[in-house]
Amino acid sequence: MSGTQTKERTPFQKAIKRGANGVITFFGVPANTILVFFGVVLLLLNAFPIIQLLIKSLTGYAYVGEGEWNNFANFVKVFDWTNETSIGNFWKPFGRSLLVSSLACLFSIILGGGTAFLIARTNMKLKKVISVLFIFPYIMPQWTLALFWKNMFISTACSAGHVGEFQALTGIAMPEWWVYGAFPIALMLGLHYAPFAYILFGGVLQNMDSNLEEAATILGIPKIKSFFKVTIPLLKPALFSTILLVFSSAMSSYSVASELGNPVNYFVFATKMQSLLSGSGGRNAGQGYVMAIVLILIGVIMLVMNQIQTGSRKQFTTVTGKSGQISKGNLGSVGKWVVGVVVLILVLFFAVGPMVSFFLESLLPNSGDFSSGLTFKAWISKTPISTNDFVGFFFEPKLRGALWGSVKISLLCSLCAGLFGLLIGYAVAKKRKSKAAGFVNGLAFFPYLMPSLALSLCFYLMGLKLGWVTGAAVVILAVIVGTIKYIPMASRSSLNAMLQLSNEIEEAGVIMNVPWWKRMLRIVFPIQKAAFISGFLLPFISCMREYDLFVFIGNDQLTLTKFMFQLEADGCPALENAANFALIVIILVVNWIVTLTTGASIDKGVGGK
Repeated sequence: MSGTQTKERTPFQKAIKRGANGVITFFGVPANTILVFFGVVLLLLNAFPIIQLLIKSLTGYAYVGEGEWNNFANFVKVFDWTNETSIGNFWKPFGRSLLVSSLACLFSIILGGGTAFLIARTNMKLKKVISVLFIFPYIMPQWTLALFWKNMFISTACSAGHVGEFQALTGIAMPEWWVYGAFPIALMLGLHYAPFAYILFGGVLQNMDSNLEEAATILGIPKIKSFFKVTIPLLKPALFSTILLVFSSAMSSYSVASELGNPVNYFVFATKMQSLLSGSGGRNAGQGYVMAIVLILIGVIMLVMNQIQTGSRKQFTTVTGKSGQISKGNLGSVGKWVVGVVVLILVLFFAVGPMVSFFLESLLPNSGDFSSGLTFKAWISKTPISTNDFVGFFFEPKLRGALWGSVKISLLCSLCAGLFGLLIGYAVAKKRKSKAAGFVNGLAFFPYLMPSLALSLCFYLMGLKLGWVTGAAVVILAVIVGTIKYIPMASRSSLNAMLQLSNEIEEAGVIMNVPWWKRMLRIVFPIQKAAFISGFLLPFISCMREYDLFVFIGNDQLTLTKFMFQLEADGCPALENAANFALIVIILVVNWIVTLTTGASIDKGVGGK
């Protein structure tokens, strides 16, 4: 016999060969590779904080000092509703947070959903300027809204109060409940998250098929009944998503409650948790970790509800292709201007009012003292203007360092979170019917529901083990925790964009043997450029205004927001307000430049024209 004889493979070798071919084929699909990679990475990064919290809640870990083994004593101390300490540390703050979060949902839906309806479904005037300005409260740090509210309405009727701007202008002293406590905390959180409702409701209302409402009109159904029986049911997915996002965010919000909870000692869940973690020499830190676990469980519940609700969205079909005309309500020749002006005044108060207030307060030598005149010392003084030897904004080296830290960390977080979110959104959209896609999608969204304070402390512990708590390494730690926190924003933006693209568009490139990376750069990205860039813009804006996420990471000069809280603690209100004003201006300028050059906008698609 001529030639070499081919050796026949054993069954085991054949199985190995088939398995290897299967693995090569599987990972030959880019979406599969992306899902596996991020599934492993996100699982580890999500599991790490939870494991840390469980361990520290059991060991009674102290943020300052040494740990002590307590078994389940911390859980007993927290949940014992018959104990006065437990009631004060857990049950009362928990009840207050439920109240505040519920009110915040109500305020955000009324303000955001109502504005979206007026812009998308009526002939109200001044839509474009209202649409642009309405996003400002979300762009601004949430606690700057709280500071604005306090600057505006604090009065001599409040504990440790003084004459505020409203009292100086009108002579009316607002009561303490208006300035501190549940109502202002919920209102400021509702205002901050109202753009969520505005965007979610506006997108549905803008694309809703008018045939549905016209059919109800033909059948003689009154408009008010048609609104509740036809329009409202179609808004249920947006309503549910808004409640999930706002409620979970408000439950874990710390900075607003910290600003407006004192001096009346109105502790909500997050502020009490932070107090237990860092106060009393760390002896109660274990109880703080138990409270963090409760917040995580709430996040898990929200995530499960979101997954169930997302799976039911196929029941709502609002775009049929049969009608491109949107039915808009007629407010009348006078009413459309009256409503537009009223809405614009309200939006201006909360969108532009904070900047005016911060700039005005930065010119006052003493907070609330308008009798001593105005001065630019907080901006241009080269000599100390406080007992801590701080000089003016433009010449204070610590402030400049903190500002550069915010910009640097925000840029790195936006690049990492935006790129990773884009890849996750692409892979989930391509394999959206698979369990792997649902698993990775859930993992990507889960950090958004994690309490920022708990993430901050847990990643600080990781940095402590790695020696990343000082020097340049602490920036790496901040970028890691920021990327994990903001991936949900970028992945959702990318996922929504990819779901609008037909598979045939990319398949044409596959047929022509165009490599995957080139298909992404030359085909996919250009088509949905605005949506993808929004996935980079949102993390940048969020990181620039973030405080809670970096509470335990780095020193006070790590970011501008941390430095501003230090300025408040040191009694430098003029310099703090100057820094607040500068931060908001920087964020708005970046948002404007990105919108001008790329067309990407947070409010894109609502219909503010």
